[in-house]
Amino acid sequence: MGYRVVVVGGTGNVGREMLNILAERQFPIDELAVLASRKSLGTEVSFGDTTYKTKDLDVFDFSGWDIAFFAVGSEATKKYAPGAAKSGCVVIDNSSLYRYDPDVPLIVPEVNADAIFGYSKKNIIANPNCSTAQMVVALKPLHDRARIKRVVVSTYQAVSGTGKAAIDELWNQTKGMYVPGQEVEPSIYPKQVAFNVIPQCDVFMEDGTTKEEWKMVAETKKIVDPSIKVTATCVRVPVFVGHSEAVNIEFEDFLDEDEAREILRQAPGILVVDKREDGGYVTPVECVGDFATFISRIRQDSTIENGLNLWCVSDNLRKGAALNAVQIAEVLGQKVLKKG
Repeated sequence: MGYRVVVVGGTGNVGREMLNILAERQFPIDELAVLASRKSLGTEVSFGDTTYKTKDLDVFDFSGWDIAFFAVGSEATKKYAPGAAKSGCVVIDNSSLYRYDPDVPLIVPEVNADAIFGYSKKNIIANPNCSTAQMVVALKPLHDRARIKRVVVSTYQAVSGTGKAAIDELWNQTKGMYVPGQEVEPSIYPKQVAFNVIPQCDVFMEDGTTKEEWKMVAETKKIVDPSIKVTATCVRVPVFVGHSEAVNIEFEDFLDEDEAREILRQAPGILVVDKREDGGYVTPVECVGDFATFISRIRQDSTIENGLNLWCVSDNLRKGAALNAVQIAEVLGQKVLKKG
């Protein structure tokens, strides 16, 4: 016996990836509905070997459905998710709307799967920010061994994290660099992203951090441990898919780099590729389409007491969004709903 599943926003990058991953992982589905706004009504999307036409989100009745994956922005989620949840359908939300709500669990299954039992307060579970998700998968097993005091992270984030329009902007700007008269002015980002890096992800806050940087701080505390101090610099780079992070970690106890490497090799969701030779590490191009979070460049930091550095790469549309949401549904099925 399987589930009656709804994918809201099935025509977007993350929604389509959710459908792909649900099929790849053979999530037990008895019935599937794919919803979109009226402007995308009737658009065809693929689920395995089957093609579905999108239905109208505005008039859809969530009663009797088990799980709804929301892959739309915060405004649409705010409008439709509470009604879906009240109808008895468990909402797994990919937007930032509910991540900081104390009555909504924020889940990365490899890190805090048992927090899922808190879903019943609102019938909603939040999916974390893409840059946070991959980092905490690496932090948790190290934290369990040596207790993390402080994290300094610099991110190198792909344009797909901003959506399809940002992918188009990078592509068109890149082409325009080679064709005189076809240069493309920035519209999605404040500056040209092709052949450039932009030290701004999301909007600026009063203290000078960007909202993306604030998300990494707040979400790491909620998912892993509120005592961990985090400071982040988030940068948009001219990469289509795959977020990269340079992570500096300060521990309470000494942790040798070799032991850290072995801990990460044994941790769920992680693949360690760490050879001290040319190309002995993973780059974003190599992680696209993969389920894993890749860790490389593990080494001692001699400038602080009990410090380590590492390089962390993952497909932001997968572990950073769609895959993590499907993993949440798998945990929900195993621990709570118990079908399939």
